[in-house]
Amino acid sequence: MIKKVAYPLLLLAGLSVMTSVAQQRAPKKKYNVLFLISDDLRPEIGPYTSAGIKTPNIDKIAARGMRFDNAYAQYPVCNPSRSSFLTGRYPTQDGVMDNNTYFRRIHPEYVTLPQYFMNNGYVSLRSGKIFHGGIDDQVSWTEGGEPTNPRITERSNRDTQSPNAGNANRARAAAAPKNAYGQSPSAAASDRIIVLDGDGETHGDYITATKGIELMDKYKDGDKPFFLAVGFVKPHSPPTAPKKFFDMYDLNKIPLPVDYATDPKAPPGFPPISIATTNSDLFIGRPSTPESAREMKRAYWASTSFMDEQLGRVMDALKRNKLEDNTIVVFFGDHGYHLGEKGKWSKGYSLYELGLRVPLIVALPGAKAQHTTQIVSLFDLYPTLAELCGLPKPEGQEGHSFVAQLKNPKANRDFPSYAVVDYKGKTGKSVRTKRWHYVEWTEGKDGMMLFEHPKDSLELKNLATDPAYDKTIQEMKGLLKLMPDTRKVN
Repeated sequence: MIKKVAYPLLLLAGLSVMTSVAQQRAPKKKYNVLFLISDDLRPEIGPYTSAGIKTPNIDKIAARGMRFDNAYAQYPVCNPSRSSFLTGRYPTQDGVMDNNTYFRRIHPEYVTLPQYFMNNGYVSLRSGKIFHGGIDDQVSWTEGGEPTNPRITERSNRDTQSPNAGNANRARAAAAPKNAYGQSPSAAASDRIIVLDGDGETHGDYITATKGIELMDKYKDGDKPFFLAVGFVKPHSPPTAPKKFFDMYDLNKIPLPVDYATDPKAPPGFPPISIATTNSDLFIGRPSTPESAREMKRAYWASTSFMDEQLGRVMDALKRNKLEDNTIVVFFGDHGYHLGEKGKWSKGYSLYELGLRVPLIVALPGAKAQHTTQIVSLFDLYPTLAELCGLPKPEGQEGHSFVAQLKNPKANRDFPSYAVVDYKGKTGKSVRTKRWHYVEWTEGKDGMMLFEHPKDSLELKNLATDPAYDKTIQEMKGLLKLMPDTRKVN
């Protein structure tokens, strides 16, 4: 009797041990990635300043994530910036230096960030603006991708055979029909404020959030983890929101920048080319006034708060689906933006801190609120996310993983951030280190800018004209030479 009883007990004990070993050996399911992008967003939101824009849902992400105080885009325009961080290359390498070029016409061999995840066992899902409007990369997505607009891709294919592709695109824009104010119809349409009915249900960002939620619901229990990218267009011009978001802000308390000007113009001692004399987004072809500037800035704030509410709907779905403990959440803007600083109301071709600095928050499961002042670039996201998700190190990347800073915000990091623009037939380049921001449009002191951070965080004083900083300028010039540039030059 003893043996008959003992045998089942021993068998059960053995099975229990085997089960335990099997569970230990079973591969852990990889993290999901929720990749959230906002367009034209500057770090004037809740996690960065209590006196700025109200963003309670972004605040919740920051409450359990790492806030990067010095994150930078590689080009202050949508398509070049997005092509850069989605391919992991500099704009001078992928060849995208304007809003009309499709990177795959130049580099069909590139593997994009969502495509890399898809190639490594993920479903890659898209809702909204991830690549540039009309130039989505359909092969990067399991679901949600769209074909590129043939008129754009065919045109970019012709243009990019020449090193003057950007000039060709600008010439075409200059030849387009203009209205009485000298604006193209699309430019004129963007230079206004739009108040939406209800909660904004008919707006693209509301629809983007809805589609993102549907994709999350569809793939939450799948055999594969997901890489879900949700891209909001606001606060991109025209500033747009339901009335309740405008009512959140007292117009009389909207601050103007210390270097506000009615017209865009580089201050004395700054390279004239550093501020385009005509805005490309707001106050196009006309001056602002302090009153109209406050009205426009309030509209930008309202537009941002509207975007934040749509982001909140997606985050609520993540919680409802019990995915918070297995999902990495990334939120950031694609480049910076001027709101009246030096008279500028746009991002286009600005190599100032305002044109390049972006909000970036990365929330890992179980993490707590922290922040770091280490310098990071947007294309650092590619190798960082690959490492966090246990994927092989991607090849051909220019970015550097910042996993070390996610573990320890004080961990040293010695990679400067570079940026570039093509404007008026000239190439401007920027390098940002922990202390210095150096910009070079042309040789000679009248084409350079040097700022000391954080001492001059608003970049009000150009030190490049001071001989006392000649040694620093030479050091910065040396760093600029390290930025790869593989463009063909005749």
